[in-house]
Amino acid sequence: MSEHTRTRQRTDEEEQTAESTSTACPECSGSLVMDDEHGETVCEDCGLVVESDEIDRGPEWRAFDSSEKDEKSRVGAPTTNMMHDKGLSTNIDWRDKDAYGNSLSGKQRQKMQRLRKWNERFRTRDSKERNLKQALGEIDRMASALGLPENVRETASVIYRRALDENLLPGRSIEGVSTASVYAAARQAGVPRSLDEITEVSRVEKSEIARTYRYVVRELGLEVKPADPESYVPRFASSLSLSDEAEHRARQLLQNAKEQGVHSGKSPVGLAAAAVYAAALLTNEKTTQAAVSEVADISEVTIRNRYHELLEAEQGLTVA
Repeated sequence: MSEHTRTRQRTDEEEQTAESTSTACPECSGSLVMDDEHGETVCEDCGLVVESDEIDRGPEWRAFDSSEKDEKSRVGAPTTNMMHDKGLSTNIDWRDKDAYGNSLSGKQRQKMQRLRKWNERFRTRDSKERNLKQALGEIDRMASALGLPENVRETASVIYRRALDENLLPGRSIEGVSTASVYAAARQAGVPRSLDEITEVSRVEKSEIARTYRYVVRELGLEVKPADPESYVPRFASSLSLSDEAEHRARQLLQNAKEQGVHSGKSPVGLAAAAVYAAALLTNEKTTQAAVSEVADISEVTIRNRYHELLEAEQGLTVA
């Protein structure tokens, strides 16, 4: 046997030994498995963690069948309902600069301008896509102005898409349906905004928003629970710089009012504003009805009326 052959055999044996070692536990020689969730390699028999902090080279998405897995790719941004094309189209920057920040020549600027024009035409090829593009832009603008989280924007986009697919838009404005979608999505997510707050950032009247909201909820069969006054308390307390103790006290007042049935037929915004005002007084924190009225966007008369009702409910519960 030649020296070259013996050397090759030794190399093959070393590779086989290394491979068996990498798949066997160094403690009990049990089989090793990869824990993708925690990024660790562990022994199935004794539980020894052989390697940790491993790089997850798998995809960021989940696939539920083989066809879905084949369609998805690891690269690129995730799809989103907040864009009319779900984020799958190309975006050409409006700045006439290259990757290094240098200005383009006149000929290149003309070329990029033509590309932008044709890209825009291809992105919105029909009236439905143009409608969707305008509506989703409105939803994003209003959600940003109201400080709503991304999941609310996503839900509002899905509601509008459903309304468009079920042909609910004829006879109604794009702005009205998009505003109603934001209003419904915020209530579904447990971060409601009052109708007055929605009207401030919308381009349509309050009466149209309310009418369109009722129509969309009824036609789409959306499950929207009545707004809970307690859901407004954290935002009002934060805007007034009140303590956690005052916020907790306001929640107690509202819970007592529910037990006494005082909340029935009352505006949840008015009850929440009154509870925050009452809690601030009970915890010796400085605030005024005018300040609460400005934050909650509700009249001082309403705050006074609800304030007395909340205190009477608490006294009635204490006596009982």
